[in-house]
Amino acid sequence: MTWDWSAVGDFMPQFWDGLLVTLQALALGSLISFALGLVWALLMRAPSRFVRWPVGVVTEFVRNTPLLVQLFFLFYVLPEWGVTLSALATGVIGIGLHYSTYTMQVYRAGIEAVPTGQWEAATALNLPRVRTWQVVILPQAIRRVVPALGNYVISMLKDTPMLMVITVLEMLGEARLFAQEHFQFTEPLTVIGVAFIVISYLASLLLRSLERRLVR
Repeated sequence: MTWDWSAVGDFMPQFWDGLLVTLQALALGSLISFALGLVWALLMRAPSRFVRWPVGVVTEFVRNTPLLVQLFFLFYVLPEWGVTLSALATGVIGIGLHYSTYTMQVYRAGIEAVPTGQWEAATALNLPRVRTWQVVILPQAIRRVVPALGNYVISMLKDTPMLMVITVLEMLGEARLFAQEHFQFTEPLTVIGVAFIVISYLASLLLRSLERRLVR
């Protein structure tokens, strides 16, 4: 096997395009998963079982269904119901929705880890329920769960290649397209593998730094 550096150079424009799409999907998918996961976690603490039960059923179904199946459903079935989205928007929603069921569990663990005394202190100060959540409970809970949430960001990064099946040309999609056009697979796939390693490593360093700041 010979390494062709000219193939790497030819692939780089497509690589940068794919990298941009990958980072867009990762950033937007992470925002959806974090926000929706918090909503799920709060609804699961609702006093009424008529709220908790449907939320529990939905999140269990999503968590126990393969992400690939969900992407196909959103991309091919929703248009039949009159809902048409771009491939990238569909992928972002699919990843965000899927991982929100995991971040929900992280938030729940963080909320339950807040000492009971904090709830009692808020009650003694006669703080409204919403205010208690805003200034007492959630700041402490989120600080505790940042490392776990960061791990799911890295997991989402590793799952972005699945968007290729719904025609999103992220990094792997661009590498596959280049390889098919030029009959050179080693160089583009190696570049993509190295890129995933570098991005994951940089993300882990950022998370460690953030964790150290929050612990202070």
